[in-house]
Amino acid sequence: MPRLYTVEFEEVTWTNAQGDIDIFSLDAGADLPIELVEVHLSQRSDLGDANEEGLRLRFIRGHTTVGSGGVAATARPASAADSASGATVRTNDTTIASAGTAVNLWSDDWNIHGPFDWGPRPQGMGFWTSGTSLLVVRLLAAVTDDVIASGTCSYFEYP
Repeated sequence: MPRLYTVEFEEVTWTNAQGDIDIFSLDAGADLPIELVEVHLSQRSDLGDANEEGLRLRFIRGHTTVGSGGVAATARPASAADSASGATVRTNDTTIASAGTAVNLWSDDWNIHGPFDWGPRPQGMGFWTSGTSLLVVRLLAAVTDDVIASGTCSYFEYP
């Protein structure tokens, strides 16, 4: 039976100078495939129509070198009875993941006037990775002005 985990960050400032950002980067543990099933993003700094901007997002699988400049995040099990995740998760890396053969899985636009919600997807209908292939949710271009963002992603880990 797979185990469900969540990863979150709160009140992180994305600046124009940062450029592309790996919002979430998931690296499956040895022999533990993972399936991304939900991503939620929101912001609280650019409120009102005059501050509205559209941000480009992409879900990517296949990089093998993790980015840097963000933080290592702790995945929390949805069930208190589950053990710690075997995956390594990072949030908000300003040096993006690289190397390997990147495959674009999903591209979308986020109008920051409201939240961005992808999922939740039923088990078996998300994006999968295993081995040394990272699964990344990337902001594809710099924000126009600073944005204070929060976000959560959920994934299944398969033993």
